[in-house]
Amino acid sequence: MSFLKEIQRRRTFGIVSHPDAGKTTLTEKLLLFGGAIQEAGAVKSNKIKKGATSDFMEIERQRGISVATSVLAFEYDGIKINILDTPGHKDFAEDTFRTLTAVDSVIVVIDVAKGVEEQTEKLVEVCRMRKIPIIVFINKLDREGKDAFDLLDEIEQKLGLRVSPLSFPIGMGYDFKGIYNIWEKNINLFSGDSRKNIEETIEISDLESEELKTIVGEKAANLLREEIELVQGIYPEFDKTEYLEGNLQPVFFGSALNNFGVRELLDCFVEIAPKPRPKQSEERLIKPEEKKFTGFVFKIHANMDPNHRDRLAFIKIVSGEFKRNTPYLHVRLNKKLKFSSPNAFFAEKKQIVDISYPGDIVGLHDTGNFKIGDTLTEGELINYKGIPSFSPEHFRYINNADPLKSKQLNKGIDQLMDEGVAQLFTLDLNGRKVIGTVGALQYEVIQYRLEHEYGAKCTYENLNVYKACWVEVNDQSDPEFEEFKRVKQRYLAKDKQGQLVFLSDSAFSLQMTEQKYPSIKFHYTSEF
Repeated sequence: MSFLKEIQRRRTFGIVSHPDAGKTTLTEKLLLFGGAIQEAGAVKSNKIKKGATSDFMEIERQRGISVATSVLAFEYDGIKINILDTPGHKDFAEDTFRTLTAVDSVIVVIDVAKGVEEQTEKLVEVCRMRKIPIIVFINKLDREGKDAFDLLDEIEQKLGLRVSPLSFPIGMGYDFKGIYNIWEKNINLFSGDSRKNIEETIEISDLESEELKTIVGEKAANLLREEIELVQGIYPEFDKTEYLEGNLQPVFFGSALNNFGVRELLDCFVEIAPKPRPKQSEERLIKPEEKKFTGFVFKIHANMDPNHRDRLAFIKIVSGEFKRNTPYLHVRLNKKLKFSSPNAFFAEKKQIVDISYPGDIVGLHDTGNFKIGDTLTEGELINYKGIPSFSPEHFRYINNADPLKSKQLNKGIDQLMDEGVAQLFTLDLNGRKVIGTVGALQYEVIQYRLEHEYGAKCTYENLNVYKACWVEVNDQSDPEFEEFKRVKQRYLAKDKQGQLVFLSDSAFSLQMTEQKYPSIKFHYTSEF
């Protein structure tokens, strides 16, 4: 197949939502339809012994939540689909923000009972900022929940989206009869039996026909006609160009656990979702059709295989072909590297690939050369932008609990920080290490992984810090900067890249510092 055809048939997307909205279950069902797995697993269930394919870390299985983004690829109808299942828990949001730099479109999952939740708002805001096309999937329709129109209103108001429903429920909760597919003009009847792979689908081109009454009953038929008329009156008609530009969001209803409405979502997705898109680098816009390979690291995962203690750098291919055993330029280090076993993923199962195309995600074995945001090319000096570190919200000192294992502890902290699990700050005053995270749950994950993957034990000590701000000065020898360093010595630290960071202890103290030293700029992200 030609290079251009390979690009045309790729779709790379992320699934995002609040915890428990059913994102990992939806991923499982998509894999099931793609024939990639024979039986879908559940995230938490004592009856089903099989766990979810995308939750493969030990700690994820114990807790029943996703803590790291996993990459899964499968073929469906001749289309190569790459899914990135992201953590929904806000304590792992940074992993999700970074993953959004590597996807071409997004499916947002919303729980019918809870509606739009705060974590979803944050993630959708990032998608809107980057103009990423979004499809909304309203899940768990077999349970009692909010009215369909109320949900659509909430999505428009809270997420600032313009929605266009492409399917609509017939009844809700206990009265749930099925779904009318506006996109394909057919009805899917719900039997509530998740063991059946696909429910029966009845073609129905005209809602006015008597046939509708015999299928769903007179009351439901009349209600459906009214509601569809309302939908067509209130909401804009679906327009693919508007969707691709990020200005219109199609909405599907379904129940992922019962395999319901998932195939419709997948069929429509394959038809409308964007092919690999161009990406802006600091130097120029890079198009996927360009012959020369370029790509960037958006995630690093240590110890995917506990027996080998390996590190994998996840690379999103932006342009050209990535070939095995070919030397490529690592732009930041300015050295050529070649990779003998690049991996394609199926959750934790990996296969070695000889050639990969734009849109694909490839895992490269890493001995410590990569950091998040690094660019690989065939020789051109370019840097991809847009993978910032955010200011953490929780700060703690990290102490060694086993003096004999300090080497293992340092190595473990070093590797986990490169992975972007949390951020490490070293105080200028006494060299103590401070770990900053987006959520408190991260500390448990770090402690667990240090012990189980590196054989090191650590304890934490609370530290009163309000925000970490990256410091920017035009002139290092400025007397004002010298005074700032002397007065604020206790609060200054370096991040892992050696950049100066001010750890302010309160909002008031930060405000006073900004007023007192007007020539110094303070930033909440490391990319300024």
